[in-house]
Amino acid sequence: MSLKQQLTEDMKTAMRGGDKHRLGVIRLVLAAIKQREVDERIELDDTQTLAVLEKMLKQRKDSVTQFVAAGREDLAEVERAEMVVIDQYLPAKLSDEEIDAIIAAAIAETGANSARDMGKVVGVVKAKAAGRADMGQVSARIKARLGG
Repeated sequence: MSLKQQLTEDMKTAMRGGDKHRLGVIRLVLAAIKQREVDERIELDDTQTLAVLEKMLKQRKDSVTQFVAAGREDLAEVERAEMVVIDQYLPAKLSDEEIDAIIAAAIAETGANSARDMGKVVGVVKAKAAGRADMGQVSARIKARLGG
């Protein structure tokens, strides 16, 4: 079952169960997916759907930061609750050791030896860790590893 199908089934379950919060978040996710499909005139696969979910999660993290800074803990709590639902559809995060192993393999595969080769390494790592690691942190680790 694809991720979109899973979301649709979970939406139906939330409707039947009367879980209004979960239903609302799933509808937001499905609307974002549909919007991207319409904008780009394509049918999203699971990888592209995960990218939409990651983007939504990042937007909510940014919102929480802004709401907390503005003293609006009530709004930050709503965003955190949405993040919990969205996070359930993302694959399990990689551990630090797994990320380091992927980086080491990518460096060996590309033959990278300086910060100038960082783009090649990031491309390989991104393909292997998509959706399972924060690429900002991964990039910082690669940069440190390559001496940049």
